[in-house]
Amino acid sequence: MSSPYIHQFIPTLHFPLLDRVQEYRSALKRWVEGNLTACARSIFIFDEMERMPPGVTDVLVPFLGPSHVMFRTNYRKAIYIFISTAGQEVINKLVLETRQAGKEREDIQLRDLDASLAQAVFNTKNSGFFQSRIISEKLVTCLVPFLPLSRRHVNRCTRRELCQRGECHRRDIVEAVESSLAYTPEDGQFFSNTGCKMIPAKVNFFL
Repeated sequence: MSSPYIHQFIPTLHFPLLDRVQEYRSALKRWVEGNLTACARSIFIFDEMERMPPGVTDVLVPFLGPSHVMFRTNYRKAIYIFISTAGQEVINKLVLETRQAGKEREDIQLRDLDASLAQAVFNTKNSGFFQSRIISEKLVTCLVPFLPLSRRHVNRCTRRELCQRGECHRRDIVEAVESSLAYTPEDGQFFSNTGCKMIPAKVNFFL
C-alpha cells in the first residue's frame, strides 16, 4: 500500500457530497489518466462502494471497456478493485440456506452467486453501483463474495492473534472472545456479525 502506484479512494473522504458528482467524475478521470500515464500497471482501490455517490465510477467505463490502447497508453494493464457490502443479503441468504441444508460453507461455488449478486449490486439504491454501466455492460472481470464467518473462523482468528502475542495457550481468552461477539441468525447463532474485525480489540480487553 505504500507504493506510489497503488491508489485508494474512500467515498466519505474523496467523494462526500451527492451534489458534486460531475465534479468528482472529472477529477477521477483526470486522476486515473494521469496515473496510468505514469504507470500502466497501477492499482486503483475503491473502498466502501455502498457509500459512493451513484454515477461517479461510471467515468471509468472507457478504461474497463474493450479498447486496449487510448492516448498511446494500454489501460487494460491496470487493476481496479471495488469493495462493497452491497449484495450482502443475497450472500447471507445463500450461506444460511446451505447451512440449513446440512452442507458446509465451503461447498458454495462462485457460480451459485454470480448472477444474483451482480443483479443485487446493480439494484442497490444509494450505492456507487446503482444502475451502473460497469455492471450492466459486464465490465467487472470477477465478483468475489466474502462469505460470513462462523464461530470456527472466529476461534482461528483469536488463536492467531494470541499466538502473535506469545499467548497461544490461552484457551480461556478464545472462549471469552467467542462468547462476547454477536451472531446471526437469532435462532441459530451461526455467523459472526462483525467477522474477525473486533478480534484484536477483544483480545486486548480480555488479556
